[in-house]
Amino acid sequence: MQKLNFPEYSFRFKSSENKTLVFDEIRKKFIVLTPEEWVRLHVVQFLLKEKNYPKSLINVEKQLKLNNTVKRYDIVVYNKDGSIFLIVECKAPSIEISQLTFDQIARYNLALEAQYLMVTNGLEHCFCQMDFKNERYVFLKKIPNYK
Repeated sequence: MQKLNFPEYSFRFKSSENKTLVFDEIRKKFIVLTPEEWVRLHVVQFLLKEKNYPKSLINVEKQLKLNNTVKRYDIVVYNKDGSIFLIVECKAPSIEISQLTFDQIARYNLALEAQYLMVTNGLEHCFCQMDFKNERYVFLKKIPNYK
């Protein structure tokens, strides 16, 4: 898999039916290794190891109902009170981060109301804080560490 713009992390791999699987410690199971999954796994490790977010507050690949359609978010980090702190939208490294990517995470955030958003393709990362009062994003150089 491609080297990403994250620190190096170690992962558990296995093969099954000519596919490479990688262990996801949040979902506690082996997942087919795709370029997007590779990014998602790195983001989770980044949140755990660099930002000190507790594993118990991180959720991966869950369904979200949005305007009578079912979507799936990549990563959500909760606050201790159950509100949503951060949503992360992961794309494969070959996918350019664009306005469409931000539109997608903004639609998810209409329902989730996270304080922070992160969009990444593993090579390029964009972070922003929501300014709900003025209905805008405030772009940041990084997301905050867990307090």
